[in-house]
Amino acid sequence: MTKLEQLFHGLRAVVFDFDGVILESGNIKTEAFLELFADWPEHREAVLAFHLANLGVSRYVKFRYVVEALWQRPYTPQDERELGAAFEGLVLEKVLRCPFVPGAAETLAAIQGWLPAFVASGTPQTELDFIVNERDLHGRFREVWGTPCTKPEILQDILQRYGWQPDEVLMVGDGLSDYQAAQAVGTRFLARLTPEQQAEWDKLGVVGVADLMGLVEVVGGARPC
Repeated sequence: MTKLEQLFHGLRAVVFDFDGVILESGNIKTEAFLELFADWPEHREAVLAFHLANLGVSRYVKFRYVVEALWQRPYTPQDERELGAAFEGLVLEKVLRCPFVPGAAETLAAIQGWLPAFVASGTPQTELDFIVNERDLHGRFREVWGTPCTKPEILQDILQRYGWQPDEVLMVGDGLSDYQAAQAVGTRFLARLTPEQQAEWDKLGVVGVADLMGLVEVVGGARPC
């Protein structure tokens, strides 16, 4: 049995990050952060580095970092409203049009009726619900969760409400925040590998896949007859 097959053996549920795992929207968010702060080119590298180190973390955490650490002034409710609205304006239409991660739709179809699927995302809840509805995905997921809940909180809440053990749940993510959430709660973890995070995944030695195409066969083999 391969390491990938072992991840699905005896599972009760799968929790997916959304951007970069279900939809190819990870780079859309990265480009949006750079565009949002393009008037401060001196901070470009710091903005990019903080964003990439915190993939899957609420955008408002990143806005606070820019305002307080880079602009060196207090972060206000007005900052949060204005930056949030501007960021949503940069990403929403693109996310609604972007393709699926290869194999994501097929994997969701393959586990339907066997393993309940959940979403744990750093996207604000209202925006996430709108995207999931517009992409006609609500029927693929048991529950869809975004911020302000954190990913460890989401995972822990799912475990408690459904009575599953941590090792019976798999978290699939493309960022360190996904891995850290799985580690904090004790669930299994599968990385969607991207060039931006490859060095970190190599260092951590996690099981990873370049896309989700290979999961369909694995799911088929692991599914009870």
